[in-house]
Amino acid sequence: MPTLETTVNGLKFPNPFVIGSGPPSTNATIINKAFAAGWGGVVAKTTALTDTPVVNVQPRYGKLRSPSKDNIGFQNIELISDRPFEDWEDDFKRVKDAYPDRILIGSVMESFDKGRWQEVAARCLAAGCDALELNFSCPHGHPEKGMGAAMGQDPDRVKMVTQWVVDVADGKPVWSKMTPNITDITVPSAAALAGGAHGVSAINTILACIGINLKTLRPQPTVQGYSTYGGYSYLAVKPIALRMVAEIARGVPELTISGIGGVSTSVDAIEHILVGASTVQSCTGPMLQGFGMVEELIEGTLAFMEQHGFETLDDFRGASLPYFTTHSQLVELQAKKKALQAAKLANKDTEWGKGDVSEQTAALTSNE
Repeated sequence: MPTLETTVNGLKFPNPFVIGSGPPSTNATIINKAFAAGWGGVVAKTTALTDTPVVNVQPRYGKLRSPSKDNIGFQNIELISDRPFEDWEDDFKRVKDAYPDRILIGSVMESFDKGRWQEVAARCLAAGCDALELNFSCPHGHPEKGMGAAMGQDPDRVKMVTQWVVDVADGKPVWSKMTPNITDITVPSAAALAGGAHGVSAINTILACIGINLKTLRPQPTVQGYSTYGGYSYLAVKPIALRMVAEIARGVPELTISGIGGVSTSVDAIEHILVGASTVQSCTGPMLQGFGMVEELIEGTLAFMEQHGFETLDDFRGASLPYFTTHSQLVELQAKKKALQAAKLANKDTEWGKGDVSEQTAALTSNE
């Protein structure tokens, strides 16, 4: 029988399905509910030291709907956790006491200051986190301090901050979370590797505007008549996420990848694994569907594995990567197929004369 158990960077996951950092992981109570539902891991909502100012607004979410009213995209302008970091230390201990066999990953984000990064990272690990995810990718909030995606777009800083954290992680896994708001995602990924990262998480949300209210002419979500660009997620971003996960898997194969982007069903999760992901995160999915969606992720993935005769996730991880190529090679492959078809037709006497005689002769000549 196939198994979903997997070990990534020394972390033993009962299954590869992980709650992504955000509202579904905003305190110990909700994290424990995720584990009770069957999720293999949780990345806690991003935290910073207590003196980092965090003030959220309402409303802060927006949905993109198809003409049939299906939710296909989701935007949020929510900031990182607004809770004191000391509360998080207590919460990490509560979670590990309740679920010592599940994987709890602390997510941290700070300004470009060695002492602050090392302090928040070390305190997360001391409170019980099994690993760390470095948020180099939040597309909104604190850009004026060079935090989040502003930092993730600078490979030199990605490398340096990753090294700072690795130095105090005492060998525990460090994942650097990549921003998609960049031209080539393999560049900061390679920088993270150079800084000592064990893996990367990709992708975070895409900076976007969810839409405009045609009655008021105001962008959405609207707060006191105004808005700001926010993080775009859910089904509509999956094609972009799959492309970027595949690019990292092919360009920086030394890294493990926690695939993120548009995961709402087992099909989405399987696709992420096929392009190289070792674990698969979902944040918007459980926000809209509830934690119970993990049941279909598990059942659907096991059914897929049984259908293909795969016993472990390693049996099909990255299996689709060899089939990506360049457009020019696609043209060559198509031309070869046409040539073979022409050669087959030329074997029939009825086909002689329909094309150039010399070309048909060449197609049948072994030493042409």
